[in-house]
Amino acid sequence: MPRRRDLPPPPPPADMRAWLDESAVRADRARFLDDLGRRSLGLGRLLLLWAVAAVFALGWSFVGMALMSFETPGDPFAYVFGLIFALLGAGVLVPAGFWFARGAERDRLVRGLLCAWAESDRDPAADARVRAPGRSLTWLLASFAVGAFGLYVTFGSAASARPGVTTYGEVTYYMGLGMILWITGLLGLGKAGAHYRWAVRAFRGGPTAR
Repeated sequence: MPRRRDLPPPPPPADMRAWLDESAVRADRARFLDDLGRRSLGLGRLLLLWAVAAVFALGWSFVGMALMSFETPGDPFAYVFGLIFALLGAGVLVPAGFWFARGAERDRLVRGLLCAWAESDRDPAADARVRAPGRSLTWLLASFAVGAFGLYVTFGSAASARPGVTTYGEVTYYMGLGMILWITGLLGLGKAGAHYRWAVRAFRGGPTAR
């Protein structure tokens, strides 16, 4: 479970707000919403998503080299190198999977706090910053470019394969690499779209989508 101690606290219950300084609570809300918004959709989160994808790509590269080594006929050393590459691939992909799961759980915590603070009050100036249309657009365009390139790599490698020239290991490697890029772009597009849809509902008085 990701540590929560470095995240902002949840908003105070409604029955306690009568005993608190309203201006201080509103200032805390604006500050925490800004912090949570950057944690959810900031440039750092986009770069972190790409870093996780790069680690998956590295692990898959080892797997691809293992597959191509196993396809080398009559070379016993190729099988040894294939096993080594396969172990290296597993050693990279398994921690990357845990890293991705940890990041997804942290995103869930940040999203929950963001929704809770957004529902606690209304402040047009602070709410406008949380909508962050510029950050959403950045995520949208960057993720679309990554996803489109991933689709090009996936289908281009399959279409350009030639029997007797291109090995199955090469096709599998390039298709898998393209799929990693495509899924990364799809995750970014989904995150940008979900944030925009949530912001429209949350700050127009409608129900907040969790």
